[in-house]
Amino acid sequence: MTPGAVADWLGAVSLVAGALLSLAAAIGVLRFPDTLSRMHAATKPQVLGVLLLLLGLGLRLRSPSDLGMIVLVGVFQLATAPVAAQMIGRAAYRSGRVDRDLLDVDELADR
Repeated sequence: MTPGAVADWLGAVSLVAGALLSLAAAIGVLRFPDTLSRMHAATKPQVLGVLLLLLGLGLRLRSPSDLGMIVLVGVFQLATAPVAAQMIGRAAYRSGRVDRDLLDVDELADR
């Protein structure tokens, strides 16, 4: 096998794995009962899924300008998704939409 064919196969596997992780994140957002569980499902597998999709795309395209744009998209995804999830969790906690019996440790209870 040529290196290009190996990269194509690795790219295809990355694309399928990323799509499956993104699908799992979507199912989790729909099925989980509370805000914090949904927030977890919306960030953890979704970010890894997007990064795997970007990896697969980069392995398939192989153009320097395309790779630069893919790296930027990955960096922005890593920078924005955790911050957005933290803000959603904080807003849900402050508005009383979090079942505090489900929390192991409530670090904001004293405030």
